[in-house]
Amino acid sequence: MTSVIRLITGASLVVFSSHALAEDRFIPDDLTEEQATKQYVIDIGVAGFVNPKYDGADEYIIYPLPLIAFSRFYLPGYGQIEKDRTDGIFFYPSFGFVGERSASDSSRLAGTRRIPWAGEIGLGGGFRHDWFRAFIEIRHGFNGHRGFVGRAGIDVISEITDDLTFTFGPRIDAADGSYMDTYFSVPAGASRGPFDADGGFKSVGAIIRASYSLTDTWGLHLQGGYDRLINTAADSPITSNDNMWSVGLGATYRVSFDVFD
Repeated sequence: MTSVIRLITGASLVVFSSHALAEDRFIPDDLTEEQATKQYVIDIGVAGFVNPKYDGADEYIIYPLPLIAFSRFYLPGYGQIEKDRTDGIFFYPSFGFVGERSASDSSRLAGTRRIPWAGEIGLGGGFRHDWFRAFIEIRHGFNGHRGFVGRAGIDVISEITDDLTFTFGPRIDAADGSYMDTYFSVPAGASRGPFDADGGFKSVGAIIRASYSLTDTWGLHLQGGYDRLINTAADSPITSNDNMWSVGLGATYRVSFDVFD
């Protein structure tokens, strides 16, 4: 097993959702002997997710989500910086995306300004020992917001069979005042304003995921999630539902190759 990087690209998501999309890494299957000798082993795929239209919305939509996971990654001068392993400290880049939001998306958003899509980039790290994994991430936004967001979680990893793996555990999300002001504050001129959202913990929740290896290269991934908005995110006039559910189904294909001699 491995620590995994999930990249979320805004190009394919901006017209589908303004819900914040971030890390929740699926776990690829163990490598074959041949794959374990390669410099790069990457699982690439796509998932379809049902999720709230925006954080706090009571309307749900379906959108595509690209998936990518690195099991082995070679960096010239350093060697293998990512290996297929089940123990130790790991680090990885973390990416997130928040789609465009406008006042026409909901009556609760009347009087609020249009918010363009936002990308998020940062760093994550954690520790894994066998069936236990803990991680924390911090990302900084650009374009739609320029705040800092963070996520922490704990996973219990259960290998039911050689091909089927279950992962489940709690999550907690936080954001600074800049992010919260962008997405949860309401101006004085709006019918539901004024409201000033403060930075701090934004939501608590949990995920459960099943990953099944069809072959040495093809995998299926099913994930369900729940998040409950708290503090000023829950108190905001734009929030019509504190409870946010999600479910997604995806498939990945593994490629393994060498680049450097």
